[in-house]
Amino acid sequence: MLTKNEPAENEPKETSRLEAFSDGVFAIAITLLVLELIETLHTQTNDGLMQLFVTHWQSFLAYIIGFITILVCWINHHVALEYIKKIDTNFFWINGFLLFVVTLTPFSTAILAEYLEKESRTALAIFGFNYILISIAADSICTYACNHHLIEEKHREFYASYKIIYRYAIFYNIVAFLLCFVSITVPIILYVILFAAFAAPKAFAARLQKIKDRKKKKIKRTNHTPGK
Repeated sequence: MLTKNEPAENEPKETSRLEAFSDGVFAIAITLLVLELIETLHTQTNDGLMQLFVTHWQSFLAYIIGFITILVCWINHHVALEYIKKIDTNFFWINGFLLFVVTLTPFSTAILAEYLEKESRTALAIFGFNYILISIAADSICTYACNHHLIEEKHREFYASYKIIYRYAIFYNIVAFLLCFVSITVPIILYVILFAAFAAPKAFAARLQKIKDRKKKKIKRTNHTPGK
């Protein structure tokens, strides 16, 4: 049995082709990450395999971060489209902007791997700027879907929670980006928290919705208090 916030899986969707194309782009972006990692094997040195891993630890760390970034983006993209039942031409362009930013992730990951030790703050800032663009793109998808009624009315209130968390993510990432020029540790901690929060966006939005519902109930009780 579906809850009030669960879309019916057997309902036809206009977004099927868009989702299939988007999934292909996400897959290509992850493949580019792997190709960048494979390049470390072609380094012209006489070092052994284990020494190669130790020498290029930045590349492996950047790959893990880049992979998690794209995976979290894919999860959030899937959830954002889950409730959208119809689309228009403008939505294709907005979704295209998100895919454009996702395909930039291997490039910012390569910069992070190459300059993590040389120019750590600048490299992390460039990678963090990519997060700002991703959050803007995610917010644009949800905001456009809400404002142009691409979602069924019964799901609009719950979907608005997605719009809120992605809007907050923009400001959160801007703060983390600015801190990259001051510190390395603090932005990394902030990005880890970001990963944890958006790894399960539906649960995150549901918690936010519960908070909003409790506030509404509290306001109603206050308004109905005798003597008010």
